[in-house]
Amino acid sequence: MKRIIDTENINIIGPKIKEARVEAGMSQKELSEKLELMAVYTCRGSISRIENGKRAITDIEIDAISKILNVSLDFLFGRE
Repeated sequence: MKRIIDTENINIIGPKIKEARVEAGMSQKELSEKLELMAVYTCRGSISRIENGKRAITDIEIDAISKILNVSLDFLFGRE
């Protein structure tokens, strides 16, 4: 299957997730643990890859992360 995205990064919200996570004073491991409590199983390594734009992120993960970090979807997508 050909890759549709024509850039090195696989997602566009990774840096904003990292920004919000750091602002919340939360480690990647803590974020992973909080996601698990919401039945969204994303390991610490996957969070690192998401933040670095090297892993795609699902809509379920995006929604859960926005709730945990208390940020809007518009913030994550850079629209505010």
